[in-house]
Amino acid sequence: MGDQPAFTLNIDQNKYLPLDGREVHAILTIGSTGAAAAEAVPAEAAEVIIIDTSGSMSGSKIREARQAAATAVRTLRDGVHFAVVAGTERAKVVYPGGHANLVRASPATRAEAERAIGRLSAHGGTAIGEWLKLAGHLLTAHPSAIRHAILMTDGQNNERPEVFASVLAGWSGKFVCDSLGVGDDWAPAELRKVAEAMLGTFDFVRNQGDLPEFFRRLTQTSMSKTVAELSLRVWVPQTARLRFVKQVSPTLLDLTGKRTDVNPLTGDYPTGSWGTEEREYHICVEVPPGQIGQEIRAGWVKLVRPDTQDVLASGNVLAQWTDDLAQSTRINRKVAHYTGQAELHELIQDGLSLRAMGDVEAATARLAKARQLAEESGREDTARLLEKVVEVDPATGTARLRRNVDKADEIELDTGSVRTSRLRKEGS
Repeated sequence: MGDQPAFTLNIDQNKYLPLDGREVHAILTIGSTGAAAAEAVPAEAAEVIIIDTSGSMSGSKIREARQAAATAVRTLRDGVHFAVVAGTERAKVVYPGGHANLVRASPATRAEAERAIGRLSAHGGTAIGEWLKLAGHLLTAHPSAIRHAILMTDGQNNERPEVFASVLAGWSGKFVCDSLGVGDDWAPAELRKVAEAMLGTFDFVRNQGDLPEFFRRLTQTSMSKTVAELSLRVWVPQTARLRFVKQVSPTLLDLTGKRTDVNPLTGDYPTGSWGTEEREYHICVEVPPGQIGQEIRAGWVKLVRPDTQDVLASGNVLAQWTDDLAQSTRINRKVAHYTGQAELHELIQDGLSLRAMGDVEAATARLAKARQLAEESGREDTARLLEKVVEVDPATGTARLRRNVDKADEIELDTGSVRTSRLRKEGS
């Protein structure tokens, strides 16, 4: 089983509602405190490294990709099952060659894999769904392992949208996939879909020389996981409705549509694999109107292992109706913070989409508001990127889109909008 961390679940909310209040918001902070025994056997893990070897990867890109894949292989710990996949319009296992199974990492197999990686060349098209399907089939042979894939691409997916969507739906929840886009000719929307379906991350490698370091970090993070799969189990009363369940830190990820029913009042929401880390989730429950002074349990949240049904942590979401205006209008700081972070993401996404469609007025309004929100919430990194897309006259406050925007700046803004900042402590 490997080292098993201990989990905590803390709930931040303002339980007080006005007489006509219906919505209950809560932020769940889930943390794992680390392993109990340093000498314990590491968890079983399975890793697939997917390299885009399409024609657009020729020249220096394929050289950097080979180096990145080799770096990932060297980062694997002994005993981890792994394979390397080359992706074009098809997917091919380049190591272990001729085998449909993963092999255990050892000095010998790592050296063999590096030699195979060194022979990769660039040709053909791009079919990301095919790459994910092959990774899924390879990882399926290890159901008890922490299953993970790293995928990198520099181009746009050539598959029909419905084919790609079908693959993502079919493999969603079967393994975690972290994706990387290299250069400025890939579509963030496509890797965002992969991240949402596979409970992973996606990131922009602005300088292709940094690709090996990205691969090293992703592989190292994967190797640090100790629990293969956990779910958020959420119960709400019969008269209530669970409006959404979203991960809000460290990245935004909507889990609402990933529900698996436990019973009519309870559903499980997948969270993927865990190591020593902390994440935060936002849930919203719609309740029927109550009476002054009445208190109800609006939600019962548990962190569970789906395979054993063990409950690792739990907490209650409460609602109480009051005629005290001060109590009912006070917004919990964490709820307010992450509501603002989600709004910032939506403003950026809407603004970039409207800009691409040529709706300058609407795009300007949304991106200018995003810039203001980023500055107010302490997102200096995002504010700097927004400043490269939309400028504001300090004298008049008039905003306008910049005419010549570097494509890489736009992609960095797009991909970075899913990352959130933690709430600053009061007084800091």
